[in-house]
Amino acid sequence: MGLHHHSHDNDSHAHGHSHSHHNHDVKDIDFGKAFAIGAILNIGFVLVEFIAGVMIKSLALIADAGHNLSDVIGLILAWLAFVAAKKKPEGQFTYGYGHSTIVASFINSIFLYMASGIIAFEAIKRLLNPEPQEGMMMIIVASIGVVINLVTAFLFAAGRKHDLNIRATFLHMVYDGLVSLGVIIGALIIIITGWQWVDPMLGLLIVGVIIYGSWDVLKQSFKLSLAAAPDNIEITKVAETIKAINGVVDIHDLHVWALSTTQNALSVHVIVDDLAKGQDILDEINHELGHDFELTHNTIQIETNYNCGLSTHI
Repeated sequence: MGLHHHSHDNDSHAHGHSHSHHNHDVKDIDFGKAFAIGAILNIGFVLVEFIAGVMIKSLALIADAGHNLSDVIGLILAWLAFVAAKKKPEGQFTYGYGHSTIVASFINSIFLYMASGIIAFEAIKRLLNPEPQEGMMMIIVASIGVVINLVTAFLFAAGRKHDLNIRATFLHMVYDGLVSLGVIIGALIIIITGWQWVDPMLGLLIVGVIIYGSWDVLKQSFKLSLAAAPDNIEITKVAETIKAINGVVDIHDLHVWALSTTQNALSVHVIVDDLAKGQDILDEINHELGHDFELTHNTIQIETNYNCGLSTHI
């Protein structure tokens, strides 16, 4: 005889610290409206920037409009993933579509690095062959870009610490605002001094900041896509927590992976000294995992291990 248990409720959080409740409140925020507003604002800005570039025959503004179009694609991709993650499991998608948020985070990070490469290439080209810049028009268009990108980033600020997909979107918008701010600073210096090399130098500096700041999201989203345990969950501590529970002899086949950018899952086989205490041990394990690690989607198999090496379970 034996005991197997699967838990994915949030009751084990009832006695958690106050910050745990806060985290769940943040995770429950619906960012659908934020994505809609952000997409509309950024699509509008791409059109304004492209039209302005054509009017003053500025290759820089037209190229940046193309870069910002990739931002819009990334934003819409993150939005679709956010919506998909809320759909219930169906058919062969037994876990639902939550994993799409991880994929979206990874692609969004790739877009950011690709955009950085384009900016760096353009900056080096301009350093070698400086081109006269339409200073005032650059300032006007870039100022609009700063406002739109920072407003969009603000819409996602509340979820950036608890959802990798939201964080990737937030960083994307912040760094785009930083690029536009760099354009303004460069244009002002060019107007005052006439130094055409300032603009590409600022571009390279901004690229360095983007690459450094977005590396963590790229690394995490790549690892989660390979079913690695999230960085905020230490597997050794999870194992120690389970083993410390009264009645637990040992554990094996412990796995923790991400179902989405906000929900994680755990499976483990737990060897106990007495199957009669199985349900109490299960309840205690789920309480501790929920309280300490916010792990509430758990599949736990209770077993007994006899001296002959055989395991009895269901």
